[in-house]
Amino acid sequence: MAITVTIDLGYEFAVKADYATVFEVLSNVSESASFFPKVDKLVDLGDNTYRWEMAKIGVAQVNLQTIYASKYTSNKAKGSVIWTPVKGEGNALVSGSWKIVDKKKTTHLELNIHGDLTLPLPGLMKVMTAPVVEAEFEKMVDTYIDNLSAHFGGEA
Repeated sequence: MAITVTIDLGYEFAVKADYATVFEVLSNVSESASFFPKVDKLVDLGDNTYRWEMAKIGVAQVNLQTIYASKYTSNKAKGSVIWTPVKGEGNALVSGSWKIVDKKKTTHLELNIHGDLTLPLPGLMKVMTAPVVEAEFEKMVDTYIDNLSAHFGGEA
């Protein structure tokens, strides 16, 4: 028995770093991931594909771990970093994108993330579990953005 929790997040913000610096960090999956909290392991599967193994969350009786793989493509001329889910790796399908725009003195960023997480819980647990999972994921993404913003000299 399993439940699926769907997460859709979108953010827009600007940082003080220049476009080239921002693009270099965000298009380098290993470097970008180093700013994301609670990553237990990031495994390079080759061909710009990475498996994310997140730290386990929960209590002794119920431990949940999100594992997924995504394939990354980046285009400096278009200011994009896009990831698409890889089926058959872990318990989630995660896609998303960065849109990076040079504003001369600042760099404007748009981050969009979509995830479908399948958790080994009975259907009755969805009402209680989904909001907790969504809040935890949103908190991690907020921390990721805060960490990146600090690295890039703060939000503009």
